[in-house]
Amino acid sequence: MSDTSWTDRIVGERMTVDQEFSQRVQDSRFSSQQWSLIMTATEFEIEDADDPDRARIVADTEKVDQIIPELENVDRQMGAMGGQGGGGGPTSSSGGVLDSILGALGLGGDGGDDREEKLRAAEQLTQEYAQELQTQLESKGRWDSVRRAAADG
Repeated sequence: MSDTSWTDRIVGERMTVDQEFSQRVQDSRFSSQQWSLIMTATEFEIEDADDPDRARIVADTEKVDQIIPELENVDRQMGAMGGQGGGGGPTSSSGGVLDSILGALGLGGDGGDDREEKLRAAEQLTQEYAQELQTQLESKGRWDSVRRAAADG
């Protein structure tokens, strides 16, 4: 994928958005460790890059489904350490040693519905991040040059 050139150009803006977005992550169902995993599995693209009026940054979350089990492992590890799975937001279970043991045995309450719920929440949060990133680029007057680089790439 030739997106590398435009993504390399926005490293500073990504760092700024990461800092500003940290409160949003804390308010979500995901811990910062889980969010890092989600972001690792997410690729950003500029949709309709050759059309200045329609172009927008979107999060490609196709690979996030593959890391959902690891998100659940992070939940269990945090519960086993007596910590809270999420960053202060609602978690998928009550935590605790019993839930950790049941989860490790595959007997916990994390069924397919919760998996789908986590996936939807991750997709929504990454799209919000993509919108914030585009807003940051626009406010710095960099959006048009980044969009053109993506269109040329």
